[in-house]
Amino acid sequence: MIDAVADATVGPRDARPSTPPRRAAGTRPRMLYVGKLALGQTARQRFDAFARLGCAITGVDTSRPRNLPAARDFWDRVRRKLQGPRDWTAANHAILAHVARREFDVLWIDKGLTITAETLRAVRVRQPACRILGFSPDDMYQRHNQSPQFRRHLPLYDLFFTTKTFGVAELRTIGCPRVAFHDNGYDPDTHRPLSLSAAERAGYGGPVGFIGSWEPQRARSIERLAAAGVAVRLWGVRWARACAPHPNLRIESRELLGLDYARGLNSFDINLCFLRKLNRDRQTTRSVEIPACGAFMLAERTDEHLALFTEGVEAEFFGCDDELIDKVRFYLAHPEVRRRIAAAGLERCRAGRYGYDERLLDMLTTAGVATGGAMLACE
Repeated sequence: MIDAVADATVGPRDARPSTPPRRAAGTRPRMLYVGKLALGQTARQRFDAFARLGCAITGVDTSRPRNLPAARDFWDRVRRKLQGPRDWTAANHAILAHVARREFDVLWIDKGLTITAETLRAVRVRQPACRILGFSPDDMYQRHNQSPQFRRHLPLYDLFFTTKTFGVAELRTIGCPRVAFHDNGYDPDTHRPLSLSAAERAGYGGPVGFIGSWEPQRARSIERLAAAGVAVRLWGVRWARACAPHPNLRIESRELLGLDYARGLNSFDINLCFLRKLNRDRQTTRSVEIPACGAFMLAERTDEHLALFTEGVEAEFFGCDDELIDKVRFYLAHPEVRRRIAAAGLERCRAGRYGYDERLLDMLTTAGVATGGAMLACE
């Protein structure tokens, strides 16, 4: 049975001293998971994967409140620039309260921008055997992904996992003593083939689509597609303000999260996979989420994409806008070839152990975390 709870807002008054009991040999690994635990967030998907693996997992939610009043939101963004993000959910107090009450084998911090070095030092003193592990799918060497809190606590990780190959050496140069690379993963409960009605497919999809936020190079490529006569549908923020109107361009100015995101991927004949240049991406979560849905992916060609999927067999790739246009036209005209590649991509995700269950189990093994008697779903 999964023992997973999400104590999101434990306050400082709960941090009363106690002596946590020792973990009996052979029991499930006990994990304190710190991250954004709202439904649809990839951090929540990783939390759920650890629960499926058999970890006795407790969650501390670091999500920033939605729909803040405009003035409060403005000053919060100013404060973030000057001092780092606000610990809206008192996550630091919650961590200390949990480690005061019980023993943990792992403290897992998912992009912990609000977590302080003082908190991690206190965990180390109270529970020296607890492994402090970090993870982020973003380019954490870049200042826009960092915070003062993150930079100060970086040396305290036992191991930090990055999905950027170049991030291993870079994170070491800014103070993280041990860094490991792992490819991106997908959530099998969310990113999967779905049986959708014709009305649902029409509501979410179309011939060609992209689900993600605006970026200048993405916009230029999509504008080229529209000018070439290709109908493109976009889901995500900032597109409407940044793109010139075009009859072949349909902009849905909202994000798709969770199963809505999977419904979108399942509804397009061709899913475009642009990489985020601001993060220097060579792969992204989208790179495996699209094929995991049994959907056809046309992605930017990189060495890491080619290592994940065989070109023309399990996914398709492009290196410039002219090649993008040519391949979109070809695959729209050849649906059987498109469906065959999509099916092979799905099989590669499954056979290649690209799901979060397998990826995270490999990370625990890399970190030297004993799984004890956990009922590991992917073994």
